[in-house]
Amino acid sequence: MSEIQVSRPTEQELQALSVSDWPIWTCEPSTFDWEYDEPETCYLLAGKVKVTSSGGQVEFGAGDLVTFPSGLKCTWHVSDAVRKHYKFG
Repeated sequence: MSEIQVSRPTEQELQALSVSDWPIWTCEPSTFDWEYDEPETCYLLAGKVKVTSSGGQVEFGAGDLVTFPSGLKCTWHVSDAVRKHYKFG
């Protein structure tokens, strides 16, 4: 099982997390390595991503709430341009 957690939150859950107040990050289709030095939670507004780590491979896209643990080393494969809200810590 992967350390990356993916869920489909309700509008109420998004409001409770104040997701709309989080900054927005965008990325064109690409592949890159990434290491998390602190936990990240993100909510995808658009896009499609496959992330590969030692824990396996996880796919997610628009409408998914994703959490990445601190210390995770992974490779992002962005197949459709991403637009997401994100929060570290």
